Parts: sequence; C-alpha cells; structure tokens
Amino acid sequence: MKQYSPDPAVNKSLRYSVLDGAAYNAMLGLTQDFMAPFALALKASTAQIGLLSSLPNLALALSQLGAPFISERLRSRKSLLVPLALAQAALWLPLFLMPQFFQGAAVWWLIGLFTLGSVLGALGNPAWGGMMADLVPAGLRGRYFGWRNKIGGMTLLACFILGGAALQLSSHQAMFGFGLLFGGAVCFRLASAFFLSRMQEPPPRRCTEPWRPLREIKNISGTRAGRFSLFVAAMMLSTHLAGPFFAVYMLRELGFSYWTFVVVTAAAAVANFLFMGFWGRLADRIGHIKIVRLTAWMVPLNPILWLGGQSLPYLLVIQVFSGFSWSGFNLAAPNFLFEASAPERRTRAIAIYNAVSGLAICTGALLGGLIAPRMPEFFGHGFLTLFLLSGLARALATALLMPRVDGTKAADFKLSLSPSQPFPLPPRLVPAELRLIELKPAFQSAAAPASPAAVGQPFEVKRPPEPYPPWPP
Repeated sequence: MKQYSPDPAVNKSLRYSVLDGAAYNAMLGLTQDFMAPFALALKASTAQIGLLSSLPNLALALSQLGAPFISERLRSRKSLLVPLALAQAALWLPLFLMPQFFQGAAVWWLIGLFTLGSVLGALGNPAWGGMMADLVPAGLRGRYFGWRNKIGGMTLLACFILGGAALQLSSHQAMFGFGLLFGGAVCFRLASAFFLSRMQEPPPRRCTEPWRPLREIKNISGTRAGRFSLFVAAMMLSTHLAGPFFAVYMLRELGFSYWTFVVVTAAAAVANFLFMGFWGRLADRIGHIKIVRLTAWMVPLNPILWLGGQSLPYLLVIQVFSGFSWSGFNLAAPNFLFEASAPERRTRAIAIYNAVSGLAICTGALLGGLIAPRMPEFFGHGFLTLFLLSGLARALATALLMPRVDGTKAADFKLSLSPSQPFPLPPRLVPAELRLIELKPAFQSAAAPASPAAVGQPFEVKRPPEPYPPWPP
C-alpha cells in the first residue's frame, strides 16, 4: 500500500483523503458534465444555460468571503467539512425532483437548487485546503496531489462513462436516466463525508487579525498570493466565456448523441489523469510556478483548435491536448497558492482565491450567454467565433498578468500594527525566521516618514520556504 508519510497518523489521514477525493469525483462524474444536458432536456434556452453556470459561481464566490469567519470560530475544520458534505448529498434528490413538480418553471428551480448545492459544496473549500496543506509537506505536494488527482480523475471518468451509458440506454426516458445519475451522486457524497470524518486533523494555526474580506480584496495586489489570484481569475473569466457552451455546441449544433458527447468529453478526462503524475513529479523538481507559466501558454490553444474541424478523431486529439494542459495548470495553481501564503493565513488566501475566481467564472459565463447568440458565424457556427474569442482572451491574460506573479518560494502575509505599538515591529510580533522586506504603509513614498495614522496599515512580510523533505519510501 502506498506510503505518503513516515508518521502513521498522517499516512492514514492522507489515505482517507484519497478515498474522499475518489468518492467526491465519482459524484462529479455523475453530475457536473450532465447539468447542461439535463437543462436542455428541460427545454432550457442558451441564456439559461449561461445562468446555470454563472449563478452558482457567483453564490460560491460570495460564500467564500464568509468561509474564514465560520471556520476560524469552530474548534476544528472537520466540524465544518463533514456537515456540509452531508447537506450537499441530501440536496441531489430534491434537485432532480423539484423541477418535475414545477414544470412551468423547471429550469429556474434547477438553477436555484444547483446554486444552493454548489454553495454547500464549496463553503468548506478554504478550511479543507488549509487542513491538507498542513497535512502534506511542501516538497511532497506535487506528487501527493498528483496521485490523489489521478485516482480522482480515473473515478470521475469511470462514473462519467457510466452516466453517459445510462442516459444513452434511457434516451427515450431521459428523466429516468438523470434520476439514476443523481441517486448515485447522493451515495458517493455520503461516502465522501464518511472518509472525511475518519481523517485526523492537525491543530489549526489561526491568524490573530480579524477577518475583513473587503480590506483583503482592496489590497489583493499587494501580495504574491493576491496577484496570483487575480491572474487565475482572469484565466477563469476568459475560459468560461466559452466553457458552458461546448456541450451545447456538440449536442445542438453538431447533433452528437449522448454517447458521442461522452466519448469526446472523456478524452480530456483520460489525458488529465494520465498526465497528472508527470506534472506532479515535474512540479516538485522545478517548482509549481514554472508549471503554471508553461501550461498558461498551452491553455489558450484549447478553444482555438476547435475551429480546425468537426470530425470525431480530430476532436478527440484536441481534447487530449486540453486534458494535458489543464492537468498541469490545475495541479500547480493551488499548490503554488499554498507556497505563496503563510500557514496561519492560508484559509484566508484560499477564500480570496476562490472568491475572485468564482466571480470571474460567473462574469465569463454570463457574458458568454449574452454574446453567444449575437456572435458572427465562423464556418457556419457562431459558437466557433466565441471559442476563438475565449482563446485570445486567455492569451491576453497570460501575457499581461503572469509576469507580475513573483515566482520565488517564500510565503508572504499581512500584519497590522496598532497605533500604540512602537515602530518598527517589536520582536515578539515578528518571529526570528521572518525577514522584513517592506516596511511602509500602502500608497506611501519610501522616503516619507511613517505617520501615526498610517501605522495601522498592512505591511508585507516574507517567510522562508517550508522544508522540502524527500519523498518517503
């Protein structure tokens, strides 16, 4: 059996986390790529498809701003994660049943219930990320999360194929097929909650500053974690201009069957988990930020390549490339965020990262839903013009924002001084291992003296990197 850590308690918890990830991805495999087909079966319009993608992400983003306030007041992070998982599991059945009872507003009920389920699933993300960053040593994160994501990706793919087969076999009774999918999602999310409950949580390291999300957002460009969050948000906005509409393009414009849709979509998932281990090993060797930089220039090609043809073999090839590029980006991005934030501020950094990304996804999907019907046709399809626009926007985001991200492996965070504290910081507030790199209030000239009113402003402090131990035998 695979060993993740010499500590038996940590090793056991990380194994349970792999099982939790597999069960969670099984739920996703039965649901996430079938929400648009389910909405189409309920006679949803293109604009409603955009809302189905955008509104959950808007609610998710807003919920992240309150997540640290909740998690930092609980005695443990698991006391938040397990109840949220149980609540999300319980919501899948009414998500399927309620639209059937309200035929005149079925799509709107679907959008509302799916939005609520997305919030329940995401509200614990900052606490989960902080807990996992404490469990997995820095030098093992690429390989561990690569392995965890690989297992999760294989499970997601298997359930996605089973879900597509169920819909294909029940194509004359589509609602019965969707009912099977959502019933399976309930079972797998319950299993995920069980595995979460079995994990042993490290003692949380809490930030002494009060949580002020608006202040954090206002000063987001002052830290590497914040600048990186802005870059990822720009990539998410550009991606979701077109993201919700690939399913619509295949099912409505190209006339693909459910099974062909599953095969094309699964090609990206196969490549994703096949290359996850490769990216994880490479990231631990050369650094996560270098993987982000490399894959950030690959990702813009994904939608543009859809303009090159409509044949099934061609679409399978470009989907493999899409899975290859996104697997590296999605693995390295959160791991770099862990490196770029101090342990006591990690929950907050993840919350801000998720919030701005969620807002960007919502904006992109809403904008895509508004402009998709109005796009000029390219090779007879307006969606292809939208795909081209998405690719160009991703390239622009990479060119403008990626250079601003500092790629060193130190972590930074903010400290606030009260007016009664002497200036500079007393040693009791700055541990010996910290190195002060900037000691001036925001928007103040370096030559200007620090005024008493400005002493309460945040200061950027840089930490040395976390240790990078060797991979245990």
